[in-house]
Amino acid sequence: MKANPMDEPKQRPFALNQGRVIMLILGAVLVLIAISTAMGGLSSYQQLKQAANEAKAEAEAAPGATPAQ
Repeated sequence: MKANPMDEPKQRPFALNQGRVIMLILGAVLVLIAISTAMGGLSSYQQLKQAANEAKAEAEAAPGATPAQ
């Protein structure tokens, strides 16, 4: 005897299945990328690193001077 389709439990519309979990994870990664891009991303990091190297070079060039605080 075949099972009646009415006997099968209906899946809730917002139940988490494997596809929805993957979509949530990808969405979270996309939000993180958007936030980091809005904050300047890698270009700001490169500028900060370059400024730190220049400050270090200036400090080494003038051994008698103390760094400003």
